[in-house]
Amino acid sequence: MKIGTPKEILKDERRVAMTPQSALALKKLGYDCFIEAGAGIAARFPDEAYRDAGVTVVPSAADLWALSDVVAKIRPLEPVEVGMTRSGQIVMSLLYPGQNAELLEALNARCVTALALDMVPRISRAQKMDVLSSMANLAGYRAVVEACNHFDRFMTGQITAAGKMPPAKVLVIGAGVAGLAAIGTAVSLGAVTYAFDVRPEVAEQIESMGAEFVFLEFEQTQDSTVTGGYAAPSSPEFQAKQLARLRGLAPEIDIVITTALIPGRAAPKLWTRDMVDAMKPGSVIVDLAAERGGNCELTVPEQAIETVNGVRIIGFTDFPSRMAAQASTLYATNVRHMMDDLTPARDGIAFVNMEDDVIRGATVTRQGEITFPPPPPKVQAIARAAPNRTPVESVQEKAAREDAQRKVAGKRQTWMLLAGVIVTLLVGATAPPAFMQHFMVFVLAVFVGFHVIWNVSHSLHTPLMAITNAISSIVVLGALLQVGSSDLIVGSLAALSILMASINIFGGFLVTRRMLAMFNKS
Repeated sequence: MKIGTPKEILKDERRVAMTPQSALALKKLGYDCFIEAGAGIAARFPDEAYRDAGVTVVPSAADLWALSDVVAKIRPLEPVEVGMTRSGQIVMSLLYPGQNAELLEALNARCVTALALDMVPRISRAQKMDVLSSMANLAGYRAVVEACNHFDRFMTGQITAAGKMPPAKVLVIGAGVAGLAAIGTAVSLGAVTYAFDVRPEVAEQIESMGAEFVFLEFEQTQDSTVTGGYAAPSSPEFQAKQLARLRGLAPEIDIVITTALIPGRAAPKLWTRDMVDAMKPGSVIVDLAAERGGNCELTVPEQAIETVNGVRIIGFTDFPSRMAAQASTLYATNVRHMMDDLTPARDGIAFVNMEDDVIRGATVTRQGEITFPPPPPKVQAIARAAPNRTPVESVQEKAAREDAQRKVAGKRQTWMLLAGVIVTLLVGATAPPAFMQHFMVFVLAVFVGFHVIWNVSHSLHTPLMAITNAISSIVVLGALLQVGSSDLIVGSLAALSILMASINIFGGFLVTRRMLAMFNKS
């Protein structure tokens, strides 16, 4: 079969659904690859690169649609493209079937098998085909870059001869793929980063990336995650509490990046007009939900505006396209993995297996039938926690738990010390004085040795290696004190102890060196 990619006709769309590298992989699956002339130029993939990869470059979109059995593109089909489809053809792209019922009807009328890549279920096996995650990752990164471009101060704090400059404070609303990418980028640039999400279970991910989770004290009566890994719509009471929490942060925040969006729904309004008014002049808001109306009340899609009080609001909807080469590479890789699943025999023949969770979830029209919406996948979404998951602790709950553990440990130590004193008194009351002298030395040696061994740093060893080396070092030290004994047996045992402990110590360092060499790229 033949697979082709046309040039995107939407204005300013620079991405392409096939790259020379992905074409090589598709050819290994048995497909003949075609591309419209100039389709990859905006993404830095000239026609010559495709020809070198064995791709046939055709002069026009009409020729490509006529030749191709499978067509892979990025944006939803325009009416002129629908008119070039034919019965039995397989088309895969971002279709947004929940908002494009007319497009589904038009494709179904022409008996086209349409796969909406934005409908790939978020299960572990489908991660390699998840174009939404690929593009969201880029959008989150690019959002911070755009914010830096419009922000007229440093992101990181600096101390210079001219004075001290504090770091920027960044708030990321929504900790999905785009939000986490934005958090990582902002933290790496040195900004003080905060993040808010209605799902408390993402707090650990946020904190592991170096950001501070904005905790909202509110008793959730429903699961905060819907099928597919997205946040569920919140109750009016929760929304009011959420807005109040964000309103309190507004005067201190320099950059706000909003990423809250559920496919098929309008973007929730999380940053209101009064919050914008409360921000400092020169602050920046980047609204990644602008295409669906925006999370900010003042966002204007496709534009960057500045409010009366000097706050810049960026409502661009083409963040992945602004990184066309990288975005095309990731998208084309997702398409190639989808074709992997569609071609189980590796014979260049695509088979739409409706028993496969991933293929069934993405298929929206087939054989004259609209198959959207799909049934729920048989396996859980990767972002949905198990029903019996342990609730994520708040900062206050964690501190209270640790304090309780310290109190319990303190009481245990007190009772152990008391028991030790009683045992020592009982032994001292019955044992001879010479025994008590040696016994006390033994007890003190055990106490000191325990603390010496367990306080050894693991920076150069594994924990086990560090402890064994510490024990061996104590053995060597004791043996050195006894090696000069006049008793032949004591001296011999001391010398043997030095030899064996030394072998253990030097062997430990040798093993550690070999372990470190495994991670040396040079």
